[in-house]
Amino acid sequence: MAGVDRAELAAVLKTARARVTPADVGLPAGPRRQVVGLRREEVAQLAGLGVDYVIRLEQGRAPKPSTQVLSALARALRLSEDDRDTLFRLAGSAPPQAGRVPTLVRPSVLRLLDRMSDLPALVLSAKSDVLAWNPLAAALFGDFSAVPPGRRNLIRQRFLGSGIGRVAMSPDSDSAADCVGCLRTAQARYPDDPDLAGLIADLRAGSERFDSLWRAGRSGRQRSGRTTVNHSELGPLTLDCEVLLVPESDQTVLMYSAEPGTAAASALELLRVTGLERFAY
Repeated sequence: MAGVDRAELAAVLKTARARVTPADVGLPAGPRRQVVGLRREEVAQLAGLGVDYVIRLEQGRAPKPSTQVLSALARALRLSEDDRDTLFRLAGSAPPQAGRVPTLVRPSVLRLLDRMSDLPALVLSAKSDVLAWNPLAAALFGDFSAVPPGRRNLIRQRFLGSGIGRVAMSPDSDSAADCVGCLRTAQARYPDDPDLAGLIADLRAGSERFDSLWRAGRSGRQRSGRTTVNHSELGPLTLDCEVLLVPESDQTVLMYSAEPGTAAASALELLRVTGLERFAY
């Protein structure tokens, strides 16, 4: 690939930022907004990047962005596949190719996520990367935007911990084998994806439990069912998890709910109000 065209990359990023409104990404506009589109701080938050880095990209002063950073920016700015590919080429990187795990969330799916204000909802890739989330999911699981894009993976969080702050996931739960099976299924579909191979290698090296389940050789998939989320401040919450498939992009939407009148339902109602704020005791 050619080198980075920093001036054109900066222009494309600024233009894309101006096209996206706060309402498009579930952010409040505020009464004194003078910026057309998103602020740089909001792009940085949505992409999980430092504000200074976003500023330097838009000024043409940043070092070459990684493919993970480019993918995160494409999702934050809601770029189409063609615009995403242009972004990659201007940054001197090859666009995502066939045979790689799809990470671009379709705008129609993001619109659905925006409407799910009463239920925590996540969009996962075939290898369980968290690609998009709504505010209630962030309140339940933690601020995904504070975690580097390469670490926003629920299976990595379960077996290694990845800095997603509000939930502890047990590697010994009944669903752990299904999680490992999901990665084996993904490996069969995307045998040449280097990020997937790296994730599996990290998990096998860092977790004896994962390695043991991996060597069992079983495939699996995301399943609807009841799960217990161990919230750091509200304790264990027993929730129903529904899995909706987006077959065109090999992604899943996870939606969490609780039976009315239960402690978990009350906890979700509290999280709707408090969001990411910590509780005072």
